[in-house]
Amino acid sequence: MKLSIIGPGKVGMALAFAVTLRGFARELVLVGRDLDRMHGEALDLAHGESFYPAPVKIRAGEVADTAGSDVIVFCASATQEVEDRLALGPANTRLLEKMLPPLVEASPNALLLMVTNPVDVLTWQALRITGWPASRVFGTGTLLDSMRFRHLLSRELGIYPDDLRAYILGEHGDTQFPAMSMAHAGAERIADTPERRAMFQQAATMGQEIYRRKGHTSYGIAMSASAILESIALDDKRTMPLSVRVDGYEGVSDVCLSLPVVVGRGGIEKVLKPVLNDAEATAFRHSAEVVRRAIGLCRN
Repeated sequence: MKLSIIGPGKVGMALAFAVTLRGFARELVLVGRDLDRMHGEALDLAHGESFYPAPVKIRAGEVADTAGSDVIVFCASATQEVEDRLALGPANTRLLEKMLPPLVEASPNALLLMVTNPVDVLTWQALRITGWPASRVFGTGTLLDSMRFRHLLSRELGIYPDDLRAYILGEHGDTQFPAMSMAHAGAERIADTPERRAMFQQAATMGQEIYRRKGHTSYGIAMSASAILESIALDDKRTMPLSVRVDGYEGVSDVCLSLPVVVGRGGIEKVLKPVLNDAEATAFRHSAEVVRRAIGLCRN
């Protein structure tokens, strides 16, 4: 796999490190505004090659160097100096409009993974700008939120987090919700209790807590993106909640939100359509309204 990371700051470099440790990429291109720093980052990573599971060609470059990428990961942001993800929408949409066209021209057959926030808004914008099919443009969505929730549930239940099927769906933001009606561990339902609702609230605000304590988040989102990329590279067909275009589910269309999907070599190989209860369906539609309004603000 040839992988190009656009905007390798704290998140992008944590992702590059995670990718090299997993060993599924054979070529890694780092594209950022400060080319000299990118060369330094590439050298630093390359010097650990003896410890990688497999050789990886790592280099800094410009858009031309991304040509023929299998996957482009977009991590660049106009600014990170706000806690409200949706407030980043207009500036980051303009950034996408500037940066995506030459990347698309260089790698017309690539998949595009959006990491930059607000990820649901920008995944929709990336679909508009690229004109690519929805199977090839998707965002990290609520994958990390779901992993945070499973982490807390795991501690209570004494079960390995990846063996818990508990999804947070909708917006990667304030209107996300836990789909407790279908949460289970093995064949046993995970009961929807006030204590677990409190765990969801804790999971939903963990990003803000980390931001307040260290000024950014990086490792969790990097590992989430790495898991997506590994499922693509190995054609694993893993299921995970990602931000994808929704068309006709629960009365929602033409907006990007997180639903469980199957991820393989072709990108989004199937969008799963779980049966939600009435409260969850209402929450999903509310997420759609909020994201749609945010998309509208980016047009002004």
